[in-house]
Order: sequence, then structure tokens, then C-alpha cells
Amino acid sequence: MTQRTIRFGTSVSTAAADAARSISLAVQADRQGLDLVTVSDHPYFGARLDAYSIIGVALGATSRISGLVSVTNLPSRPAPMLSRTVTSLSTLSGGRIVLGMGAGGLWDDIAKLGIAKLTPGAAVRAMAEGMRLVRLLSGGGTPVSFEGEFYSVHDLEPAAAPAPPIWTGAVGPKSLAVTGELADGWIPGHAADWLSDRFRESRPIIDAAAEAAGRSPADVATVYNLPGRITAEPLPRTRDEQGRWIGGSVRQWIDELTDAVVHHDAAGFVLFAPGGAEPDPDTLSRWAEEIVPAVREAIDVPSAS
Repeated sequence: MTQRTIRFGTSVSTAAADAARSISLAVQADRQGLDLVTVSDHPYFGARLDAYSIIGVALGATSRISGLVSVTNLPSRPAPMLSRTVTSLSTLSGGRIVLGMGAGGLWDDIAKLGIAKLTPGAAVRAMAEGMRLVRLLSGGGTPVSFEGEFYSVHDLEPAAAPAPPIWTGAVGPKSLAVTGELADGWIPGHAADWLSDRFRESRPIIDAAAEAAGRSPADVATVYNLPGRITAEPLPRTRDEQGRWIGGSVRQWIDELTDAVVHHDAAGFVLFAPGGAEPDPDTLSRWAEEIVPAVREAIDVPSAS
């Protein structure tokens, strides 16, 4: 089999009360050989920590794992400053950053930050413009002048660091098309997986948009947020009545993820506990030390880090 990059990661909490635990889990994930640590981005909630602050501290406490805000709330982080943030983190960490990008969803909460609401179509256009601008302001070169619908910069010097890979959490047809045209990766929304209707209906939109832009659909990796239990004994059913993955034994996880890579082109998996919480340390150890190495061996793919 041709080798390709498959990333394995874990989520950690952004709750202020969980700050020490979140950094400890990131350090554990790094030590145990995972590729990604991810956090959500909800800056309008006072009980949550700033996502990029967590990622910055986590990167400073680790040596090989990459950080991902899954996904960045673009309306609250204007693209020029977002570019400065991710290129700075890339420089400080030796390139260990992936940029998750979202158009914004909870607009009533976003508006509490003093940000004007956008229509869904305008929010997607702003995301596309932001992705282009992040890349223009990365990788060195001559000063950038850009006049767009949402952003305007004049003679702004790009950062020397290259732009990181950009992944979206696109859900609607317009944002899926932007993903196919511009993004490097896609995280299906609502923890949809490779057997879900959401994936089957959404991925063709990405692929068609990629081809229309002169790209290969394979240029857009699919990385899954995957909640589930790791059980001591095999479960009689690893999916619920709606077909959602619920987990199983180590062997059941290995078989499921190997099949997802080999037969469904999955490019990565981020572990969540059931209900979308972060895994506890014991579950993380079973994921990182028992499941992930076995899947890597089965598909003959080394660590992405």
C-alpha cells in the first residue's frame, strides 16, 4: 500500500476549571505518540479559556504533537490577525500547527462580542476570503495589499513562516464547496463518520468543487471527530440504531478504523468520549498505546509527527 499521512489525535477541554487537566492530557498525548491535540473555540463563554491560549501553552509543553483549534471562530478572529497567530505558533513550535477554519455558527453568541451578524452566505464568503488572506500573509515575499468584501490590508509584510494546513468544519453546501476549492482538510460536522448520510451527501460536493478548481479530490483529507467508548470486552453492536459509532473493544476499534482508512479514504481520527467530552487519562492511554499503533501497523503508515 502507498504510504500516506494518517493523523490520530485527542480532544481536550477548554473549560477554565479543567485547565491543568487539559495541559496534562496534551502532554500525555505527546508522550504516547499521538499527532494532534484539539480544542473547540467559543470565546463568548466566560467559563471557557481562549482556544489559542490553550494551544500555545500545550505546544510549549510538548515536543512533537501538533495543535488544532477545531474549528477557529473566524468572525471573532479577523483573518490578518489569525494569520499572525498561526504563523507565530508555527515558528515557535517548529511547524506544529494546523489551522481549523469555521464560518461561525452561534451568531447570537458571537454578536455578544460586538461583532455584526452576517447572513449564512456572507459568512461563507468571509471564510473563503479569510483562507486566501491567511495564505497571502504567510511564507514571506513582498508586502501584500488586498481589497476584499470583508478584509482590507495595505502593504502588509507577510510572516516568514509558511501557512499551515487549513481544515474546515463545513456543513452546508456553500461551505463544502469552499472546502473543495481551497482547503487541505475537512472535519465532518456533528461527529459524522464515513458510514453516515451526512458524509455520503457532503463529500461529493467537496470533490466536485475540488475538480472544478483544478484540484484532485484527494487534496482534501477527511479527518473525523470520533466519540466512543473503549470497552474491556467486545460489544454485540458497535453502532447505535441511527448507525452512529458507539465504540467497542480494542480489537473492534482497530478493525473499524483500519477499514475506514483502507476502504473509505479516512485520513485521521480525533478521539472524544461519549457525548463529546474529552477522554480520561486511562482511555487516552488505551487509544494511544493499543489502538493507534495497531491501526498504523495494519495500514503501514508511520506517525504523522
